[in-house]
Amino acid sequence: MIEGEQRKAQILAALQQAEKPISASSFAKKFGVSRQIVVGDVALLRASGENIIATARGYLLERESEKLISKIAVQHDRSQAETELRTIIDQGGEVIDVIVEHPLYGELAGGLHLTTQKDVDRFLNQAQKNQAAFLSELTDGIHLHTIAYDSLEDLAKIKQALSDKGILYEENRHA
Repeated sequence: MIEGEQRKAQILAALQQAEKPISASSFAKKFGVSRQIVVGDVALLRASGENIIATARGYLLERESEKLISKIAVQHDRSQAETELRTIIDQGGEVIDVIVEHPLYGELAGGLHLTTQKDVDRFLNQAQKNQAAFLSELTDGIHLHTIAYDSLEDLAKIKQALSDKGILYEENRHA
């Protein structure tokens, strides 16, 4: 078993090299410790200023991106979640997170980091497997997504495609 400081350094080094998320369970197995020890190590790394993102598939190190970033407002029920996510990706976007406004806690955000249709498949399978509620179910389907895209034309295509499907939250539809 490897000591805490050395283990944290190895976790950080692995995340710096990783192209895909690495799970706490994977680190735990590698280091011969419990998953909870790894979760604690990552919490300490984050508290020390490392930009580690926790996703449903594991940990990622946040990297600078040349992509443009925007938030879009959407509203739909659970049955349209797949359509929404696939539409954003089909139009050249990446879904970074989901954000809802909760009456007690204020803004709640969940990291998604979906860049491919395969990512969407994994996310939806996890939701079904765990019988997990989507954050948007707390807010009558109204939520934001932070999305990344290459050009303003891509953003326009994403918004138009979501609008065509009745998913984009637009003032004139909800007045």
